[in-house]
Amino acid sequence: MKRSLWLLTAVIFFISCQRNAITGRKQFTILVPEAEAQSMALGQYKEFINTNKVIPAGNKDADMVKRVGNRIINGINTYYKSKGLSKELEGYSWEVNLVEDKQINAWCMPGGKIVVYTGILPVTQNESALAIVMGHEIAHALAKHGSERMSQGLVEQGLGLGLALALSKKPAVTQEIFSTAYGVTTNAVIMPAFSRSHELEADRFGLMFSALAGYDPREAIPFWERMSKIGGANNTPSFMRTHPTDEVRIAELQKIMDETVNNYFKKNINN
Repeated sequence: MKRSLWLLTAVIFFISCQRNAITGRKQFTILVPEAEAQSMALGQYKEFINTNKVIPAGNKDADMVKRVGNRIINGINTYYKSKGLSKELEGYSWEVNLVEDKQINAWCMPGGKIVVYTGILPVTQNESALAIVMGHEIAHALAKHGSERMSQGLVEQGLGLGLALALSKKPAVTQEIFSTAYGVTTNAVIMPAFSRSHELEADRFGLMFSALAGYDPREAIPFWERMSKIGGANNTPSFMRTHPTDEVRIAELQKIMDETVNNYFKKNINN
């Protein structure tokens, strides 16, 4: 039975891969088309917002989160337009909210619904580090990592028949797969939220997005060093679960740091 499932997964994978416009990588997302992912995300997002405490405008932290988010969004819109990729942002209706929660976490759903938890602010400590976090999470959405993970999750659960049919047959399971795939929940019972390769890809593009917004990408190194100290205390934040080791992440960021600073950050602040 297990062998048959893996064979089915492999067949579906090879016939269903699509190339991502921004990363250039082929990925398995066909079971969760972007339009369907955005539609489901909107419902999940509204439910989350209605059942959690959103910090209102006028609060300095909430205003900071929205300011950073809007700068990144503007940078992304400009970058995508310059690359002739504006169509990739169709259906995106961006929203940025700060939610009161002690978890060290943040996420971005398909369609641009972004949530930052208050628990991560003592670790970010400044706007540039916050931009690193938000750019990273937005990169997950734009690289369609969640849709890729959800497609895989549907197959693993024997629901390799598309999102709409999966929802009609097993709505609770499908919604749990969605939440873990997009990093909304920390209880990854079915599968981890993102793979290590996804994390490194999100690091790369998130670094670029923060630089495009005028935030110094070099702040990523001390931020991840602070996160490392938290994880080293046997209290690994949900934001870091399944992520690369801190040494690997920092080493990979350092490899692309000069290029990111010169090609995106310095050009941005000099314009």
